[in-house]
Amino acid sequence: MENPILKRYAVRKYQPTAVAVADVDQLVAAFEAAPCGMHQVADMEGAVITDPKLRDAVEDASNNACYGAPLLFAIATKKDSQFGERDASAAAENVMVQAAALGLGSVYVMSGALAVNGHPDLLKQIGVDDGYQLTVIVAVGKAAEESPAPDRSNRYKVVRN
Repeated sequence: MENPILKRYAVRKYQPTAVAVADVDQLVAAFEAAPCGMHQVADMEGAVITDPKLRDAVEDASNNACYGAPLLFAIATKKDSQFGERDASAAAENVMVQAAALGLGSVYVMSGALAVNGHPDLLKQIGVDDGYQLTVIVAVGKAAEESPAPDRSNRYKVVRN
């Protein structure tokens, strides 16, 4: 089996096919397994958005930053959390790697999440609690076009001591 960490790449065009409930359960389990700073698990919450009307509202509020994905995994963190953004990024990576393992595509959407924060009524519909803000959205679904994962070897400077 191909390593899902190496297989994962950003998908910005999706098939309209819904993500299977069993796959959603695995994405939620991956989110739940994410590390968190200082074991402050109450500082982060997630919402799985599959309802077409709610997805469309998020798409509109995010300036179409979710690329029409059939599933949006919204990750919110406490506004005053010391580690919130880092925790949300780690959780998003877990969701994206699990999506790749399931043969699904995904993309990390930060600017769209920040735009949605300007819509308090929509945040309530998503299920974001008071005192929290949307930190990242992971758009998930079957890629409209299959593409091989890019070669990322030697992408960053790595010093081995």
